[in-house]
Amino acid sequence: MPGYTGVVALDGPSGTGKSTVARRLAQRLGARYLDTGAMYRAATVAVLDAGAALDDSRGIAAAVSRAKITITTEPDDVRVEVDGVAVDDRIRSQPVTAAVSAVSAVSAVRAQLVAAQRELIGAGGIVVEGRDIGTVVCPSARPKVYLTADAIERARRRADQVGDADVRGVAADLERRDGFDSSRATSPLAVAADALELDTTNLSVDDVVERLYQLATVREV
Repeated sequence: MPGYTGVVALDGPSGTGKSTVARRLAQRLGARYLDTGAMYRAATVAVLDAGAALDDSRGIAAAVSRAKITITTEPDDVRVEVDGVAVDDRIRSQPVTAAVSAVSAVSAVRAQLVAAQRELIGAGGIVVEGRDIGTVVCPSARPKVYLTADAIERARRRADQVGDADVRGVAADLERRDGFDSSRATSPLAVAADALELDTTNLSVDDVVERLYQLATVREV
C-alpha cells in the first residue's frame, strides 16, 4: 500500500514478535519502520562505554546526552549507530540486554529519546514498535496494538532468537525485565486504554501481519 500515511503503534514485552511483525508490516504497507527498543539499547552501549554505574542516574543521563544515537527507518535496511560507529550486533549482546532496563528507566534518558522518536515519526507513514508508543510516544497513533503471548512461548522465541538453550533461564530473565519495566516511574510498560490486545501465542508471523494490515488499512479508508 504505497503512500501509507498513518502511524501504527505496536507495544508489548519481549518475545511477542513485535520486531519481526513490525518490519514485515512496514514492508507490506510501503511505510517506514522504527524500532524504539534499539534506540534504548544504543543508549545502553553509550552508558557502558562511558563506564557509568547502573545505579547512577545522573551519570547515565550524562553519558546518553553526550552520545549521538542514529537509527534508520527503512525496514529493509535497519542500522543503528552510536557516535558514527555501527552497534547493530552489540545492542543484542548479553551485557546490553542485562543493563537496558536500568538505563531506560532514567527519566532524562526517556525524555531525550522520546523527543528523538517523535521527530523520526514526523507526519506519519510509519510502523513504530516499543513499550510506550501508544501511551507516551504517539498517543494519537491508529491503530494501537498491544501484543502478548504465553510466558513459556515468549521465552522459547527469545531463546531461539539469541541462541540460548536454557528456556527456563530466559523465562526468568524476561519475568525480571517485565517487572522492572512495568513498575518504573517514567513511561512504564502498559496497555493503552484504546489499544487492541492481540495474543500471538498460537499465531504465525504471517497471521499476525495479516491482522495488523487489516487494522491499519481499515483506519486509512
